[in-house]
Amino acid sequence: MPRDSFQDASDEALLVLYANGDPEAARALTLRLTPKVMGHAYRMLGERSEAEDVAQEALIRLWKLAPDWRQGEAKITTWLYRVVANLCTDRLRKTKGVDLDAIPEPEDEAASAVEQIQHKSRLDALQAGLNTLPERQKQAVILRHIEGLSNPEIAEIMEVGVEAVESLTARGKRALANALAGRKEELGYSDG
Repeated sequence: MPRDSFQDASDEALLVLYANGDPEAARALTLRLTPKVMGHAYRMLGERSEAEDVAQEALIRLWKLAPDWRQGEAKITTWLYRVVANLCTDRLRKTKGVDLDAIPEPEDEAASAVEQIQHKSRLDALQAGLNTLPERQKQAVILRHIEGLSNPEIAEIMEVGVEAVESLTARGKRALANALAGRKEELGYSDG
């Protein structure tokens, strides 16, 4: 299955692909499920490191079960939430004298509405700035600074030399900085 189609693939389809030996399907499913599993575990335990351990254990159990997954019997997310809840309950019971109702609710770490709006404005401004770049510079800047690829990887993708990638990236960054220069204050950036 092409990597682009993973976005539209169901959790079950990705699990079947993983069970048949496709590591990219496992990566896509992990990226999709980890925030849900981690958030559920954190809300139950109130401690990030414990929640990370539970999330990891739950996903390991899913990978071990993958070859025997019976489609149509349960949703993967439903199964995972149940596994996370059981793992969290087990951890809480092992802690002597813990009253589950006495555990405080974790603080909401979500960004405020103002922060979310500002973040969206910044993303929109970045996209508008990227759209002003010549196509090759835009591609090089995106691959290097947004996708995080190395110059040799980008050179292979773009079918150019590493020096050309460095040049395209440098010129693209300068042009992008110029395109966004007058918007610092509007976007909530200051020199101070």
